[in-house]
Amino acid sequence: MRAAAWLLVAIGSYSHTVAACVRAGDTLLASGFEKPPLHAWYVATNGNDNGTGSAASPWRTIQHALDTVSAGDAICVRGGVYNELVTISQSGSATVGPIILQSVPAETAVIDGTGLPIPDGQYGLLTLIDASWITVQGLELRNYSTASTANVPIGLYVTGAGTEIRVLKNRIHDIRTTANGCAANAFGLKVDGTRAPQSINQLFIHGNEIHHLTLGCSESFSLDGNVEDWIISNNSVHDTNNIAIGAIGFEGVAPNPAFDQARDGMISGNTVYNITSFGNPAYGNEYAADGIYVDGGTRILIERNLVHHVDIGIEVASEHAGRTSSDVIVRNNLIHSGNSTGISIGGYDSSVGGSERVTIIGNTLFRNDQQGTGSGEFQIQYHASDNRFDNNIVYAGVGGVLVYAYTNDTALPAGMNHNLYWTDAGQASWTWKDVEYTSLATWRSGSGQDANGLFANPLFLNQAGFDLRVATGSPAINSGADPGGGIVGTLDFAGLPRIQGAAIDIGAHER
Repeated sequence: MRAAAWLLVAIGSYSHTVAACVRAGDTLLASGFEKPPLHAWYVATNGNDNGTGSAASPWRTIQHALDTVSAGDAICVRGGVYNELVTISQSGSATVGPIILQSVPAETAVIDGTGLPIPDGQYGLLTLIDASWITVQGLELRNYSTASTANVPIGLYVTGAGTEIRVLKNRIHDIRTTANGCAANAFGLKVDGTRAPQSINQLFIHGNEIHHLTLGCSESFSLDGNVEDWIISNNSVHDTNNIAIGAIGFEGVAPNPAFDQARDGMISGNTVYNITSFGNPAYGNEYAADGIYVDGGTRILIERNLVHHVDIGIEVASEHAGRTSSDVIVRNNLIHSGNSTGISIGGYDSSVGGSERVTIIGNTLFRNDQQGTGSGEFQIQYHASDNRFDNNIVYAGVGGVLVYAYTNDTALPAGMNHNLYWTDAGQASWTWKDVEYTSLATWRSGSGQDANGLFANPLFLNQAGFDLRVATGSPAINSGADPGGGIVGTLDFAGLPRIQGAAIDIGAHER
């Protein structure tokens, strides 16, 4: 995975005293964003767009403020409800500073879409078009809906090309389509890189809450097209009826196919729960919604996320024939209580794409497939090749399905070793190239995998409370292998050093 210096900037690594709505101690979270704003302008529900924009004489609309300010300025929006569509098409700069749009601290500015139109068929309550050096922080976006398949409501929409965009600590909810079928779409937060070779890049989406969405065939939160060098971190996505977080490629969003995929990014520290497509009119009674979905993305790191009570925990695949998701690392994640499989690679059908060079290492999968779909904890589907599955705790519930690799279309869909298996059931099941094995010994001999695998209780500290750290004496301790090259990462799921003691532990936690 390509290293980018800006990715190494620590959240809260510096603080400073600035004027107006950016309080002392607030961090702007990126190189160059430490500059205090040149001027602070105010918007309030009792303001007037003919005012001066000062704290004493605020403007009335957010759009008027954005049409007036310049690079380096902050727009401080007082608490209250603003029933308007907001578009940002101007930019800050590296030399002067970003344009900052934020709620006044300790107040919440609400952009409410009740009764508002959806321009051009697809639009956001807040839309950034070809904008760079922008920070959007602390807003609430809500109540934007349609009953038409011709319209696509979006909570926050970033489109075109641009650099140094920060979306921080916003709350997005009740974005809805009530139309039926897979032509119906809505999004909570959507990023579309629609230019080439110019990309959307150095994008940081952190600490947002996205919830209670009615989506049709779309994602709660997605990056698509020419988007590179990005971080999605510490967000909460919950209670929606389709995919939570998606990184997508090959959809024709960028005009040049060579640039048409989300790439060189990180999905880290997010919490995803209560995500299901069951009952969504676009899917019917199918458990098809992913917590985290890489669909045609490349060079992406997925680490230290908590995913639970979703349909499919993490999926890495491609929906386009001849295309793959590639060079993805899935490490140190905790995935439990899913309706269907915990982790899935490979295309869902022989007619679509697949997965290559995906490394799944050091994760804990616990009692997924609650609905008895038969997909188990780890599923391998079509067109999977040159993948790895190592150092994972794989604990099945009463169904007992640990690995379900039912296709026979590639010679070696994944190499697997040093995994720890256990099940609540009276039996265990591994399927390899459509042949089922019911003991670790026959699994090893039949598949050629898991020469150093174990079948033993991992001794979780508190299964009922989902404290999936392991107790002293667990067979997971010091039983993994480090492949080198930084693949295992420096921190475990809980933020502790990833390797302690004689060797790395199996699972998401290090003891």
